[in-house]
Amino acid sequence: MKLSGFRYLVEQGIDNVWKNRMMAFASFCVLLVSLLLVGFSVLVYLNVNTVIGGIESKNEVIVYLDDGTTDEEIEQIGNRLKGMSNVSEVIFYSKEAAYESLKQSMAEYEVLFESLGDDNPLVDAYRIKVKDIAGIRGTINEIKLLDHIYSIRAPYDFVNVLIQLRSILTWVMGAVIVAMVIVSMVIISNTTRTSVFSRREEIQIMKYVGATDAFIRFPFFIEGMITGFFAGALALVVTWLAYDGI
Repeated sequence: MKLSGFRYLVEQGIDNVWKNRMMAFASFCVLLVSLLLVGFSVLVYLNVNTVIGGIESKNEVIVYLDDGTTDEEIEQIGNRLKGMSNVSEVIFYSKEAAYESLKQSMAEYEVLFESLGDDNPLVDAYRIKVKDIAGIRGTINEIKLLDHIYSIRAPYDFVNVLIQLRSILTWVMGAVIVAMVIVSMVIISNTTRTSVFSRREEIQIMKYVGATDAFIRFPFFIEGMITGFFAGALALVVTWLAYDGI
């Protein structure tokens, strides 16, 4: 195809958008709604997934050490914890600091603490956060192999709920997004068929005078690109504003 012929077909496509502006506007609206359906489905998935991720990031495991563990041994345990692949953060809490914090939070039991005198019933502990909550059991099993570990406190039930929730969310939202894409494709296909049907006489005349299928289809392709571009741009802006607002 010569450049002049290509330019002519492009101009025809642009002119057809204006000549058939009502149909073009209808196509634009259908495309916009279809893209918004898909966009908002993805948006819901991303936001719920972000909420679950935020909950996961606050999930902690507390490792209590044997009473009488030396400072050198405590440091060695801390280094071993930091070296574990699924551990993202390690914070040490001495039993003295934990005892003072406990007394402040339970000031109404001052008499009880006074009766203990200098005895500190607490033990040193490490508070750790994991990178992947799904691998928390493996991390805990790895911690159990260390020396001077008194006990480990981990929210096993909470972890199981989160893992199941994320799995269900992935399947459900994946199905919804696929369904929205299919519905959008069906709607767009029907709209295109309607647009072509409404101009069937014009197409028949063009075929009668010898126009090729490519010559007839190209302006429709340009029309689709124009309406698709503006519908996609507006859908992107609306989805972005909705996401930013949330």
